[in-house]
Order: sequence, then structure tokens, then C-alpha cells
Amino acid sequence: MKKSIKPLEELLDSVRDIEGFPIGKDEDIMALSDPPYYTACPNPYINDFIEEHGTLYNEETDDYNCTPFLADIIEGKGDPIYNLHTYHTKVPPKAIMAKILHYTKPGDIVFDGFCGTGMTGIAATLCGDSDRVRKITGETSLKPKNVGIRYSILSDLSPAAAFIASNYNLKNALKKFELRAYEILKEVNDECLWMFKTHHIEDKKIIGEGIINFSVWSDVFICPYCNGKNVFWDIGVDKEQMRNTDSIVCNNCNADLTNIKMERQFSNDGVAIQRPVLINYSFAGKTYKKIPDSNDIDLINKINRLDIPYWYPDEEIPIGDKLLSIINSHGIKRISSLFTTRNLYSTACLFDKIIKSDPNIRSLLIFWLTSILIGQTKLNRYFEASYSQVNRYLKGTYYIGKKTAEVNFNYSLIGKLKKIAKHLAYTTSNTIINTGSSTAFSIKKNSVDYIFVDPPFGSNLMYSELNFIWESWLRLITNNNQEAIVNKAQSKSMDDYSELMENCFKVFYRILKPKRWMTVEFHNSKSEVWNKIQRSIIKAGFVIANVSILNKGVDTFNQMNATGAVKNDLVISAYKPTQFFENHFLSMAGEGLEQEFIKMHLSYLKAEPTIERTEQMLYSKLLAYYVQRSYAVKYDASTFYKMLRSNFVEENGYWFNKGQIGNYREYKQKMELEGIDDLKSGQMTILIDCEKTAIIWLHTFLDTPQDFQTIHPAFTKIASMSNDSVPELTELLDKNFIAENGKYRRPQTEDEKLSVTQKRERELRREFDVLLLEAKGSKKKIKGCRKQAIIYGFEQCYKHNRFQDILDLGKRLDKKIIENDSEISEFIEVAELKVEGF
Repeated sequence: MKKSIKPLEELLDSVRDIEGFPIGKDEDIMALSDPPYYTACPNPYINDFIEEHGTLYNEETDDYNCTPFLADIIEGKGDPIYNLHTYHTKVPPKAIMAKILHYTKPGDIVFDGFCGTGMTGIAATLCGDSDRVRKITGETSLKPKNVGIRYSILSDLSPAAAFIASNYNLKNALKKFELRAYEILKEVNDECLWMFKTHHIEDKKIIGEGIINFSVWSDVFICPYCNGKNVFWDIGVDKEQMRNTDSIVCNNCNADLTNIKMERQFSNDGVAIQRPVLINYSFAGKTYKKIPDSNDIDLINKINRLDIPYWYPDEEIPIGDKLLSIINSHGIKRISSLFTTRNLYSTACLFDKIIKSDPNIRSLLIFWLTSILIGQTKLNRYFEASYSQVNRYLKGTYYIGKKTAEVNFNYSLIGKLKKIAKHLAYTTSNTIINTGSSTAFSIKKNSVDYIFVDPPFGSNLMYSELNFIWESWLRLITNNNQEAIVNKAQSKSMDDYSELMENCFKVFYRILKPKRWMTVEFHNSKSEVWNKIQRSIIKAGFVIANVSILNKGVDTFNQMNATGAVKNDLVISAYKPTQFFENHFLSMAGEGLEQEFIKMHLSYLKAEPTIERTEQMLYSKLLAYYVQRSYAVKYDASTFYKMLRSNFVEENGYWFNKGQIGNYREYKQKMELEGIDDLKSGQMTILIDCEKTAIIWLHTFLDTPQDFQTIHPAFTKIASMSNDSVPELTELLDKNFIAENGKYRRPQTEDEKLSVTQKRERELRREFDVLLLEAKGSKKKIKGCRKQAIIYGFEQCYKHNRFQDILDLGKRLDKKIIENDSEISEFIEVAELKVEGF
């Protein structure tokens, strides 16, 4: 591929206007890039890569068949590859490998549009490692089935992330890198090591010079009573226990400052003053600690007077939601102020030697430096109990602690050098990397075999801000116009975030082959963000087949329903229907195709007990699919059940296509779970966060009749409902199940089911009518209400084209009710389109 391509320099103008083109000079883009496999701008070679390695999609001959990945995973964060370069958040390659092995075959193309450090690419490559595959799959054969590398397309908006990913994934000349790295260390030590020397003193005599490993610095605070200066180390640290003290007393006036907010002391240039308070150094093969003496202070003052003869970034730090913290707390307004003078000098010296090195190894040398770069700043916190003081900064934010560790570059870089030389030996050329927005890809339609993404989630992490230190040294800054986050400084609201994510998922949907899968990892505790992500995925065209909770405490997945508040990390499995299915639905506007939709959806699910196979979830899935596309909804819960009974097979409360029931019975026999013990004990976890999920959980739990004393503790253990007026458990049981001989059971006969459903619907209709009258007759916001009544009422309004009623109630509903429920917000959005036409 490399021999036949046009030079990147000739193609820059063709990609310059693509969303996400980084902020910087062309010469710096060219210097970082390694075309065609990595470009520090939108990559113009991706379709060439696909043409060379991909396979054309043909629906007539396509025999792909796969169900959601639901296996247990141990994350693998101790993997040395994973830890080579720090980043704000990463998914271990081992966890991604398991999914790639499940969803793809050797030679397939995997895509990650929010690649970060490129762990998806590593996972795709390591699928060719038989030893690693055996550990994941449990196979014992010499060459496990499905072993073989996959090709990967990686993309990230951040130049820093894409750069890190390129070094993780592309071929490197490791021997040359290692030799040159040691040469650079020698050159920098010849020039800078004097800055990191200290006297070793015994019996008040200077015995020799030790090498500083790190120095501890501490903030200086001003007493509000006497205006005296207090070094936090002196008044707030227990030197024996090496922890913060419970009480703080001014060194000057003895005032109790324990619960008093003290102001920091600032220098004339407005930067918070810190004092060196402890030195950790090595002498004659041993490690020592000392309080800085006058010689150490004189050395620091001498270094501070130096002019640094090398380039270093001195950009003004932009205003940002996270960057504001260091501006406000420590007056840090320029990148250079984040470094002590000797660390800035030594880092600039290192960088100068690196950029003058052989271009074939320059990128990996920069990777080596950036792997410890943030740990060389004042963000590096001091932890006495820690084995190492390298990269002890607080990830995901900009925070300067009251005690910081200024680390000798040797202390950081030598160990990292050995690890890089040892663990990057697997790299290949099966990956191509793009720097740009996932909202804009010219990748051909139906060309990717699997998508794994770990996208930004609301305001969790401000990647463009957090990457600013790295990118300042790389001289390329994230163009954050298309950054999918919630950020006040960027004037991006939750709606902006939702729109950007929807645009990304639409691109993913277009490039993914039909019948294939997308996995989305979700890390956010806000239900509003979860609802936005869920709606974005569905609006792009995907069908969500499964949502699993990643229980990090015991490293297992438990199934849950895909709605409501989220307290765990989630893994979302979604598929793209076939073109025939989509075209057929579009041509008929869904009319008369409800059975076909259910048949299709069941075919994507494993023939195992799963929440997705309950009639409540199937109806919910059908309703969402139709409403999202503005198709007419002809079924209600009762008629839907009749359709299921006439066309599908039910067993243990789960519905199957006729061809699947045999597999389900084999599964039960194999697992020796004729009664589905997991369901009885409530171990198949569904997140009980609303009335609907409560009823679904009770339905699965009552596979056999249970008394209230058994149901109550199991239910309350996992129920977590807020912003919803859900009936009490006894009422839920009395009105949705059959009380018999002191126990509750599921409705079994058609008459029982019909009776329960009709009574429930009448009650919900009455409550909805009351809410609607209240909304039309008052301007007050409605806060406390039964959300299931609103959803039921909106469904009826939708069926009968009463869109204005939906809007009338929607305008009176408290914002949190709408934001925290995707069904309610979806009905309102569709009604707006119907009534107002925008």
C-alpha cells in the first residue's frame, strides 16, 4: 500500500476542511505523521486500506450469524502493554479481544471511532496470538479456532490520542529506539544532571554528592489572623505517619486553622508559591531522605535564574471547565508555569534531542517522553506510601495538591524505556489511524465488520482540555468544534452533546455491514447521559439487543434493562438490521410488519434466559422502533400478547422463534437449570429503577410461586427508584400478579393475563387523564408523578394522533422527568416534529 500512494503533503488541502482537522502548522502535521498508516489529520488513505484488506458485502451470499457477547470478563488492567502510556481512561486489550473474537473472524476489519490510545487496535492484533487467545477462550488446542489478526481502523479527534495510538500499533524499530534513547539520556545527563544533585552529609560532614530521585514541594498559606506564612508541610503533615493531620495550627500565632479557609501565597507574577520540603536521593547504592539545606536552596535559586536555550511550549492555558481549576487555585496561566524550572529545562533539553533524531524512531522517542510528561509537572502528587512517584497525577482533571513530587527525568524515563523496548514487539501494519472527528468519515458504506467504541460521556472527561499539555509539546491542538462533551466553556449543552453523538453513531451505522454488531462501553452515573446515548444509538438506526452491567467487584456481567438511572459501567450491544429488512419496513412504513420485527429481533438473541425475551421488553422494543420512525402503532399490550402467542413459542416466561426453542431446552438441560435457578434467586440482575423494570424483575423472579417474605428482601436489595411515584411492592404484586395460597405467581391463562392487563391500563389511563387536565389548567410544573402513567398515556395519544396533548403535558413536566426517561423524551420529540414540523 505504501508504494502506490500519493504523498500526504499533496493531499493535505483535500482534507483540510474535514471536521476535526487539528489546529497547527502543516509542517508539524507532516512531522508527526507516518502515512499511509497514521496521519496527524484526517487520513486520506482509509478507503485504500479497506480496498486492500476488506471484503465486499453481498446480502444474498452473506451468512454471518452472531448473538450478543455475554461472557464473563476479567478486565486485565495489569497488562504491561496497557500501562505503557498513561491516559485518562482506557479499556484493557484483553476485554476488547474477547468481543472481537466473538463477533469477527480473522481478516475482518474492526473500527473504533473514539480510539484514545488505540487499545482496540492492539486487541485486533493480539487476536493472532495463540497463547493470549487460549487464555481468553479456555481452548487447549495448539492453534485455537478463530485465532488470527484482524485489521483495525482507529480514529480520535485528539492529535495526542491518535499519536499515542500510532506508537502502540504501528511497526517500530525497537533496537534503534533503545540505543538512541540511552544516548539521549547520556547527553541530557551531561548537561542537566548537576541540577539534580544534593550533598550527602554524615556527622555534619559532606561525604559526597547524591542524585535526587524526587523532591517534595509544598504550598504556602497565609494565616488570616496574623498574616504569617505557613508551609503546609510544616503545619498540616504528620511526619511520622506521613499523612495529613487532623488539626492545623498557625506556626506564627498558634491560631487554630483546622476549619478555616486559608489563602495561598502568590508570587509577583501571580503564581502560587511552593517550597521544597523533602528530598529523596540515592548515594552509594542506597536511598536516603533529607530536609533541603542551604546548598539545595542555593541550587534551586541558581537554576531559576537560567535562560532555557531550547524550545518549549509557552502557550496561554485556555479557559476550560477543567483548566479553570489550576488557574483559580494556583494562578497557572501558561503551560510553562506547570513545570518547575529544572524540570522545564530538562524536559526541553530531552525534547530537543528527540526531534533531532532519526525520523524512523523519532515518533517512538516522543511517545517515551509523553508517557511521563504530565508526571513531570506540578500536577504530580506526592504519596509517601507509593512504590513510585512517577505519574502520580489525578487522572481526569487538573489538580495540584498541597504536596507535589518533582521527579528527576532519569527516575521516570529509565524504567519506562525498558518496558517499551520489551512490550511493543508485537506491532504490525494491520492498523490505520485517523486524526479527526467521527462525525465526518468518507469511509465506504457497509465496509466494517465490527465496531467497538468507548465514547465520551457528557461532562465526565474533557479530553481536549486534558490533552492540552501533550498537544502543546506536539504543536498540534484538538479542534474541539465537534468534540462530543457537555462543557460550559465551549457553550455545549446536553442537547449539543446528544446531537454530536447521534451524528457519530449515524456514521458508524453507515459504515458497518448489515447484521453486524457495535459494542458501546458506558461510564457515567447520570441517567440523563445514559438516555441521550441510548436515544442517539437508536436514532442512528441501530437496535439495542442487550445492555450488561460490568460488575467490577467480581468481574462479571449481569444482564439489565436498557432504561433509567445507571450506577455501574455498562456494555451496550447493538446490531444493524439487514438492508432488505430496512427497505421493506420503509416501503410499508412498518404496517403489518410487527411480527417480522419480533422474529428478526429474537433471531439476534441467544437461546438463553434473557430479559430481552420477556413480552414486556419485546413490546417496549417494538414500540421504540416504530415511534422513532414515526410509524403507526396498531398494537397495545393485550393485542401484542395475542400476536406473540399465535406466532412464537413461550417457555419459562421467555419468547422464542419456533426454530430456537430446541436450543433453549438443550441449554437448560446442559446447565441443569430446568427451573432457571438464577431467576429464582434474583441473580439475573435487571436494574430496578422504574415501575416497568420492577414488574419485569418480578415476572422473572416469579418463575415459581413465592411468598412476600421471599420476594421483599430480594426486591429491595436491588431496587433503586427516584423521580418516579412507583406503587408500593405489595400493590405491584396485587395488581400485576395472582395471589394464591399465600403466594404470588405469574398470570398463566389468557383470561388471567387479559384481566391483569386491562385493570392496569384502566388505572394508568385514569392517572394520565388527571395529569393532562392538571397540565392544561395550570402553569405549575408537575414534579411528583407516576412515569408509567405518562408513558402509557403518551402511547395512546401517539396511536390516535393526539400529538398536541403530548406537548401540553410535556411543557408542564419537570425537566428532570423528561431528561431521565428516554421513552417520555422520545414521545415529546416526535410530537414536536408532528405538530411544529422541526
